[in-house]
Amino acid sequence: VQVEESGGGLVAPGGSLRLSCEFSDSFFTIANMHWERQAPGKARVLVATISSDGTPAYNASLKGRFTISRDNAKKSAYLQMNSLTPEATGLYYCGGGRDGPDYWGNGTLVLVSS
Repeated sequence: VQVEESGGGLVAPGGSLRLSCEFSDSFFTIANMHWERQAPGKARVLVATISSDGTPAYNASLKGRFTISRDNAKKSAYLQMNSLTPEATGLYYCGGGRDGPDYWGNGTLVLVSS
């Protein structure tokens, strides 16, 4: 199973980005999906999850406007990020699995800077 994130880049504070995560296998349809972030010099933290039936959950300790979604037909998950602040800078990883994530991508870099 391969997982590939995309959609990262440089964005000004207050801007938006939509990250995408594509699975190579139909296993995706029964997988719970996770987005995690690793900020520079900090531990990796959970940003959001979405269950196989589409129920989202978010890390309440993060000060951000995130929306997680999925499209089973495209074997893809998404993370919409709005009103971005520099604190959102980091590598964003997507993972999926039945319980915890079994498969992870290599990450996509988000840089929020003016």
